[in-house]
Amino acid sequence: MKVKTILVSQPEPKVENSPYSRLIEKEKVKVDFRPFIHVEGVEAKNVRQQKIDLNNFTAIILTSRNSVDHFFRIAEEMRFKVPDTMKYFCQSEAVAYYLQKYVVYRKRKIYVGKRTFNELIPLIKKYKDEKFLLPSSDALKPAVPQALDEISIDWKRGVFYKTVISDLSDLRNVYYDILVFFSPSGIESLLKNFPDFEQNNTRIAVFGNSTVNAATEAGLRIDIQAPTPETPSMTMALQKYITSVNK
Repeated sequence: MKVKTILVSQPEPKVENSPYSRLIEKEKVKVDFRPFIHVEGVEAKNVRQQKIDLNNFTAIILTSRNSVDHFFRIAEEMRFKVPDTMKYFCQSEAVAYYLQKYVVYRKRKIYVGKRTFNELIPLIKKYKDEKFLLPSSDALKPAVPQALDEISIDWKRGVFYKTVISDLSDLRNVYYDILVFFSPSGIESLLKNFPDFEQNNTRIAVFGNSTVNAATEAGLRIDIQAPTPETPSMTMALQKYITSVNK
């Protein structure tokens, strides 16, 4: 079965020359983007119900752009003026760079990890006397609180935003050759929106072990998988598959 159409369950990349653009050009396929899940902010009153007073914290742990946005949104809703002395521990350079949307970078105490949460832990460990706040979504990987508990610091998690399943009812009678998923939530969204979904000739592409497990548990047939040593990115895995079936 040749591949002509692909649906990626994420927002369209904002960069002009994304790997998907090159895939479209090279393989002459149609690629659509549609987020299967989206993020909604939790109200300030819900944060207060979690017994969170922003005055009590001296450091913020930021794991994503969403955590940055929703921390400053809640601060504004609570009329909390974030002090210049606040320390920011960012999981990656991308998160730290995004922080500039809210703070004057060179005047702040910002500590940056390499990429994964575990790589940020040694930095946090150096500042054991701080009181840390972790603004997160309702869906937080268990490894994150576990890692923080292991280093015996004073920290608290606040659910500042939540992951919500998007309404995909307009796609009911639209068919794609490949559906691409990057998280278990994406698989959950597919099945919630289309409980009678039958895979038939639709190819399923998944990224990451947790997504593989979710797809397998849902009884889906996985046709394309990344990352692998040969195809470390999803676009490389798609390219390899399409080249082989579109001969």
